[in-house]
Amino acid sequence: MTYKELADLIFPNEKQIDYYETKYPKRNLPEGAVVTRYAPSPTGFMHIGGLYQALAAKMIAQKTKGVFFLRIEDTDQKREIENAVSDIIKALKDFDIVPDEGKISSKEEKGEYGPYKQSQRKDIYQAYAKYMIEQGKAYPAFETPEELEEMRAKQEAAKVRTGYYGVWAKCRNLSLEEMAEKIKAGEPYIIRFKSPGREDRKIKHKDIIKGNVEFPENDQDIIIIKSDGLPTYHFAHAVDDHLMGTTHVIRGDEWLSSVPLHLQLFQELGFKAPKYAHISPIMKNDNGNKRKLSKRKDPEAAVSYYEELGIPSLAVKEYLLNIANSTFENWRRQNKDAKLEDFDFQLNKMSVSGALFDMVKLQDVSKIVISKMTAEEVYEKSLEWANRHDEELVELLNNKEYSLKVLGIERGNTKPRKDIAKWSDVKENIIYMYDYKFLENKQEYPYQVINDRKDINKILDLYMEKYYNPEDDKQTWFEKIKELAGEMGYAKEVKEFKANPDQYKAHVGDVSTVLRIALTTRTNTPDMYEIMQVLGKTSISKRFEKAKQ
Repeated sequence: MTYKELADLIFPNEKQIDYYETKYPKRNLPEGAVVTRYAPSPTGFMHIGGLYQALAAKMIAQKTKGVFFLRIEDTDQKREIENAVSDIIKALKDFDIVPDEGKISSKEEKGEYGPYKQSQRKDIYQAYAKYMIEQGKAYPAFETPEELEEMRAKQEAAKVRTGYYGVWAKCRNLSLEEMAEKIKAGEPYIIRFKSPGREDRKIKHKDIIKGNVEFPENDQDIIIIKSDGLPTYHFAHAVDDHLMGTTHVIRGDEWLSSVPLHLQLFQELGFKAPKYAHISPIMKNDNGNKRKLSKRKDPEAAVSYYEELGIPSLAVKEYLLNIANSTFENWRRQNKDAKLEDFDFQLNKMSVSGALFDMVKLQDVSKIVISKMTAEEVYEKSLEWANRHDEELVELLNNKEYSLKVLGIERGNTKPRKDIAKWSDVKENIIYMYDYKFLENKQEYPYQVINDRKDINKILDLYMEKYYNPEDDKQTWFEKIKELAGEMGYAKEVKEFKANPDQYKAHVGDVSTVLRIALTTRTNTPDMYEIMQVLGKTSISKRFEKAKQ
């Protein structure tokens, strides 16, 4: 019995690996082009950490005129969740992290290196497993789950490393004839990798993010093909990354300890190993302690959370780049209107210990992103969000012409308004501009310095009778408010009031506050001149009458 005969017995119909090496030729790309992938398992919701990895992978590939592809790693089919693949594809699309190749819907894909779903590549893995058996680098193992559990219990009792290695790797030492007899007798088996490693030897490796790391060599004879004929992650990723031409594997640092095994697999398969970049998890400050963002505890761990709140996808990406590379914030300051793709993203500048996620900072970034949008963009995006989440906001936005005027207040100038951090903020920020909401509801008027009812009513009456003119430009409008202040015995200038506080009860700013609160019931609003221009005389008059009641 030879290794080849054993391989033919186990895999009688599999093609030779030359077939796949020809079918998936080396990519024809410019020198220095990077090929990256996002390769999630469809076992749960899309995590913000996954989006973080995908963004890093896309940025690196794009910058070098390379390729970024989406591969679905679904070999653990017991854990697969319904619609998870569709959700992953939708999340990437929503955040404009669109792959150049790979899955584009649950049933469709694009690219010449597919299938891009591991469960559909079974024949490929088996061909490479057959090759490994032919080379004497893999073998069938026949232990039952109960026998493996008993072995683990013995290892734990003896306080030695658990796993299938050395003296514990019983099937490794069976003769080829014994293996063949067991297979012919119908005994169940899996295929294990025959590790050439020794735990007392070290491997040195340079990770793009973590730098120089050192590990014991892998000596575990891991499973490469399970009893269902599908591969384990370890074997599948090595075969796929080789055939798909992956040059850089960007993944979470929970896989860092697998590097010795993965490098060994590439070597024994005769493949050139990709470069590895292990990203630290996104952390959260929890009462002064840093911990990983948790799927169970933290709503912000789910990518869907940002859509529900209405934080624009561009703002999330801006923020993720902000925590990914310390140079991003300064670059953005100097390149306010540049596209994200123009940023020179560097993997080796990512945090070694894990970036801290800050929801307040994210919302600050989002305010800046929304402040740069046109009224039309804010209208379209907030309506799109409202159609899914807020019927009352849909109702407000039904009058598009008026809504565009409202959303256009303090927009498009050198210092645009920054009061909207997410689409769920829009209603609260504009509802007072709609008469049918404002006039029909009972209102509280939080007047400040000037709170005498007679004075307030007189200011409102005088303004409408003598000073209001919709044709006034902003400067003229404010000069008239100064005149009104003077007529009422208030200081026409704030500095005048500060110089002689005993001479005046209040100043022009306090008069403006009366007008603002009567119009909106708010102490803090965008530019009052623009608000008045949008409301118009009839609405202003009605609001002042309501305030006087």
